[in-house]
Amino acid sequence: MTASFPEGFLWGTATAAHQVEGGNVNNDHWELEHAEHSPFVEPSGDACDSYHRWAEDLDLVAGAGLDTYRFSLEWSRIEPEEGEFSRAALDHYRRIVDGCRARGLNPLVTLVHFTMPRWLMHDGGWTGPKAGDRLARFAEFAAPALTDAEYVATINEPNLMAAQPVLGRMARSGQPIHGLPRPDQGVAEALLGLHDRAREVFRGAGLRTGMTLIGRENIAEEGGEERMREERAAFEDQFQEAAAGDDWLGLQIYTCARFGPDGLVPPAPELQTLAHGMERRPQALGAAVRRASEVLPDVPLLVTENGIATADDADRIAFTDEALRSLSAAIADGADVRGYVHWSLLDNFEWMLGYRPTFGLVSVDREAFARTPEPSLAWLGEVARRNGIS
Repeated sequence: MTASFPEGFLWGTATAAHQVEGGNVNNDHWELEHAEHSPFVEPSGDACDSYHRWAEDLDLVAGAGLDTYRFSLEWSRIEPEEGEFSRAALDHYRRIVDGCRARGLNPLVTLVHFTMPRWLMHDGGWTGPKAGDRLARFAEFAAPALTDAEYVATINEPNLMAAQPVLGRMARSGQPIHGLPRPDQGVAEALLGLHDRAREVFRGAGLRTGMTLIGRENIAEEGGEERMREERAAFEDQFQEAAAGDDWLGLQIYTCARFGPDGLVPPAPELQTLAHGMERRPQALGAAVRRASEVLPDVPLLVTENGIATADDADRIAFTDEALRSLSAAIADGADVRGYVHWSLLDNFEWMLGYRPTFGLVSVDREAFARTPEPSLAWLGEVARRNGIS
């Protein structure tokens, strides 16, 4: 069966600063990675050395036939101490935007992808009373470098960020963790307030602005219907509804969440992928997009992340093929989706799990940083050229 996509549909792949750049010594995650009893299995270190090798990475994206590249700014490089801005660091990201355009790539830039400067972590973090003013000031400084970006995201996955304090409390108390829990509501409201502040700045600069959210296919097993509705309202609906005034919304979809009467149900072991015990369920992409288009019928959607952590690249192709077919069906049924961005370009630093989960279309030698394109990169490039799957 053929899967087709609308004319002008964007096809791309993604990275995030801390996961690929290396040497981000001034941010909160670097400090946490090196803390005694750190929850990280290993530090990020040099990552993929993309801070220096970004041009090579863009060449891989453009050479494959893709037309969009998503990346993020690293706040702690641009403002290493409060009020002390580095124009040289901002110019680095401006060059990446320019490098995208020179190669025919649409830059999709994220202002904050999880990390914050150490000075912010030690003075209130995301929920501190000064956080809104500080983020707005950072957005105002960064905006001139983003003039040629196709899309600009304020905050990456605030719904996941708001769930992280809950995950931490569960881990400390020894509770089993089967998936992403209901967010801390205070943190959720603080992050949505920060999104509003950054959006206001970017809108004033004429940038096409939105945010990116984790999405899931939510499945109620017997007796789990009410629990599913409650959890979905807290983890997804309130965040999607907050995007009603945005220019676009990014959805990052990997898996499903199954609910029984007592809450989240873990996936069967044989269905788990290499990352976080996710269930291998490619059709979750179409299901989650359909749901988001019902909540936000007037807001254009972008799939800003989708992929699978696997050591088998043939399985990556099979997974992505099935996911894209489900996305095509959702679009045919009326979902306004403008593009698909695969996670990730490179095998990179996957936060607390370190380098074991491999999401990349390109493998990276951990010592020499040599990039080796996997067959999945060429496959996705051919899908992009055809704007569909035959």
